[in-house]
Amino acid sequence: MSQTKYEYLLSRKRTWTPTPVTATKLKEGGEDVIKRALSLRSLEIPVGDFINSAMKGDLPDSPGVLELLKSNVEDEQKHDLALNNAAKVHNIPARYEKEAQVITKQWVELDAHPCLKAKVLESSVFFVLLPIFRTLGDKGLRSIQQDIGRDEVVHVAANTQICKELKVSNNKALDNLRRATINWVVQSLQGEHSDVHLSGNWWTQRSDDLYAKGKTQEFNFTRVSVMPAFFEADNNDLPMYA
Repeated sequence: MSQTKYEYLLSRKRTWTPTPVTATKLKEGGEDVIKRALSLRSLEIPVGDFINSAMKGDLPDSPGVLELLKSNVEDEQKHDLALNNAAKVHNIPARYEKEAQVITKQWVELDAHPCLKAKVLESSVFFVLLPIFRTLGDKGLRSIQQDIGRDEVVHVAANTQICKELKVSNNKALDNLRRATINWVVQSLQGEHSDVHLSGNWWTQRSDDLYAKGKTQEFNFTRVSVMPAFFEADNNDLPMYA
């Protein structure tokens, strides 16, 4: 008997363990963006809560659905730990933490199917924050984004399939909150810049593309793995795999 899509997605997962990281130099001009992006780690546990809520309601009648979603919830706890490790060493301003909590509350209270909220958050917010960590961050953040990114690919595929089978689609309120969230992260950047990674409009457009089309060619560079060599990184910044 062939695997269902959900069983296949579960089989693609790779076990990893969050480790403490050390802070090194961030890309000049992108420091504020990194601190805001890290403050939005407050969304990781709520995304897990969305999925826990979904498991109590209607889901596609397909083998592997519940097993996959339970595993995805465990991933969110791991992501929260990894991002907390990074936040501890990057001195996030209390004001950003407070504002991120307000944004998180808006996502929690938004009236939409929990799998749809998780899908939009992961596909068009987290999939922008991760390349931000990669391009504007340091070695520790680059390792974290790669490990989290592998999980998120599975999460987005799972939630997209569930929404498709349940015939749940995007709506204007989700779109508005998604864009407001990204705009909050990149507000310190100029609209346009000779370095696209320091252009606020560039990042906002990437989120727009991901929301509307589910992909953006400009993120093709993220397909290339980043692995810090043992001689150029602190041992704390080297990921641990099972």
